[in-house]
Amino acid sequence: MPLYEEDHAGKGVVCLAHHDRPGRGGRRRGQGCAPRRAADDRPVAGAGPLSTAAAQDTGRVLIVGAGLGALYAALKLAPRPVLMISPDPLGQGASSAWAQGGVAAAMDLGDSPRSHADDTVAAGAGLVVPDIAQLVTAEARDHILDLTALGTPFDRTDGGDYVLSREAAHSYARVVRVKGDQAGAAIMAALIEAVQKTPSIQVVEGALATELHVEGGRVRGVWISSSAPGGSTPVLMTGPAVLLAGGGSAGLYAVATTPPRIRGQVIGMAARAGARIADPEFVQFHPTALDVGEDPAPLATEALRGEGAVLVNAEGARFMTGLHPDAELAPRDVVARAIFDEWRAGRRPMLDTRAAIGARIVEQFPTVASACARHGIDPVTQPFPVAAAAHYHMGGVETAPNGRASLPGLWVCGEASATGLHGANRLASNGLLEALVYGRITAMDISAELPEGMAAPTLAIAFEGAPAWTAPEADTAALRKVMTRDVGVLRDAEGLKAALVAIAQLEARNVEVPSFVNMCATATLIAAAALQRQESRGAHARTDYPDPSPETPERTHITLQQAMDIRAAAVNEVQS
Repeated sequence: MPLYEEDHAGKGVVCLAHHDRPGRGGRRRGQGCAPRRAADDRPVAGAGPLSTAAAQDTGRVLIVGAGLGALYAALKLAPRPVLMISPDPLGQGASSAWAQGGVAAAMDLGDSPRSHADDTVAAGAGLVVPDIAQLVTAEARDHILDLTALGTPFDRTDGGDYVLSREAAHSYARVVRVKGDQAGAAIMAALIEAVQKTPSIQVVEGALATELHVEGGRVRGVWISSSAPGGSTPVLMTGPAVLLAGGGSAGLYAVATTPPRIRGQVIGMAARAGARIADPEFVQFHPTALDVGEDPAPLATEALRGEGAVLVNAEGARFMTGLHPDAELAPRDVVARAIFDEWRAGRRPMLDTRAAIGARIVEQFPTVASACARHGIDPVTQPFPVAAAAHYHMGGVETAPNGRASLPGLWVCGEASATGLHGANRLASNGLLEALVYGRITAMDISAELPEGMAAPTLAIAFEGAPAWTAPEADTAALRKVMTRDVGVLRDAEGLKAALVAIAQLEARNVEVPSFVNMCATATLIAAAALQRQESRGAHARTDYPDPSPETPERTHITLQQAMDIRAAAVNEVQS
C-alpha cells in the first residue's frame, strides 16, 4: 500500500491565487475579486466571466446537497418552496447514508444532556464552544423522537425502550442505532420518503454546484452544471437564500470512508466566494476502516469496540492497553495514531471480534460482516485488518449559532460547517446529531427572513452540452496521495510545505476544472492551517511539535486568501 512514500514532488511550480470563475478565470459579476496571479504577482490570463443570460430565478430556497442535513432542513422549511441540488439520485453519494454508528442522545434516565455536552467538550481538546455543545445536546432527544415519528426503525427492547450503545469517550451508553450498523441508511430512507411526499420540495438530481453567485455583497444563487461525464454549460440558479449542506472533505485523502464525490468541493466553493473558514486543519481519521484495498474503504464501526472487540497486531498482541486508560475506547485520534504506528512498524493492525461478539457479528453488524465476506474473511473465526482512514472534517465554513456564514445570504449545516461543536476531535456519533440540529436551526432562521405564503412553480431544468473540462484521474489520485502522505495522521513542517507546493502544481494544471479548483482550495486551507498550528492537538498531530501548546488554545479562523498567501510563501521558499 504505497500511500506514505517519503518523496516530495511539486518543486519549482507556479502558485496560483484565488480562482475567480469556475474553470475560466476573470472577475465575478457583482463581486470585486482580484484577478488570478502567479507567485511573482503577475496576473494570470483567463477568459471572461460566465454569462448570466440563462439565469433562472427559482423563487425557492436553494439547498446544495442531499444528505441528512439537507433533507431535514428541506422538510423543516416546508411549506416554503425549496430546490435541492444533488449530483446523485437521492440516497446515493451522501456520507449520511454510509454512517454506521448512530445518533448520540441522552435517552437513558441516568444520563443527561449536560453529561453529553461535557463528554463533547472533553473530546474536543479545548476547542469546543461550550454553549454550542449544550445547545446541540439539549435538542438531541427531540430529534430522536422526531425521526421515530418519521418512520426511522431504531433498535428497541421488547419493552419498547431504545437500545443504547456506548462508543469511545462517552460516559454513558447513549448511541441510538438501527440494526447495529445501519443507522445512516435507515434514517436517510425515512427522510427521503418524507421529502418525496412534500410538494414544496423539488429535487434536481444529476446537478453539480460549482460556484456561489455573489452580487451586491450577498449570495444570490448557485452555478450548477450536469454531474454526468462531460458536464454541461453552467447555469445560474438564483433564490432568496442558499444553504450549503454538501458534506465534508475526507475524500481528499487516498484512504477514506466517504462516498467518492465528498472531496471538499462545497467548502472550497464557499471559500472562493470569500466565506471565512474555521478549524480546517482538524480532519478526523477513523481508526478502523477495513484494510482490504477498497476505495472508499469499508468502515468497521466503533460500536464493535464498544461491544468489547480488541485491537491486535500481526503478532497477536494488544497494543492499546498501555497507551490509554480506556484502551480501545480511547478518543479516536489516540487510537488512529496507534494503528498508524503499528502499520508503519510493519506489524499489521487487526480488529479481533471473536471473543467479544463471535457469531453475533453477522446479525448485529451485517455491513461489516458483508465487507469481510467480500474479501474471504470470516470475522467469526478471524481477526480482520484495519487502517486509519479519513472519515470526518471537524473544520468547514465558519457559522454563527444560527447557522449563518460570514457571507450574507449563505447558511451552512452538516459536515460542511464549522459550528464549534467538534473542536479538535469529534465525539463519536455527534456528526449525525449536528446535521439534524443545525438542519432545523438553519431552516428556522431562513424561514424568518422569508415572506409568508411563498409559492414557486416547478422548474424545468435542461442542461446543454459544452466542452468537457475534467481533471485527469491521475491528478485527482496525486492530490489524494499528497494529502495522505503529508497532511494525514502525522504531519511536520517539511511535509506540509511540500504539500502546499504540490497542490499549487496540480491546481495550475487544472485551472479550467471548477470542481478540482474547489478541491484544491480546501486542500490548501487544510495544509496551510496545519502549518500555522505549531502544536499537536486532537486530530492534528505534528511530529515536530508533539505536545499541545501551553497557551490557551484558540480556534483557527482563516480566509482562502490568507491560505493562498501561506501557500505562496511555501512556493517561494522552494524556488529560492
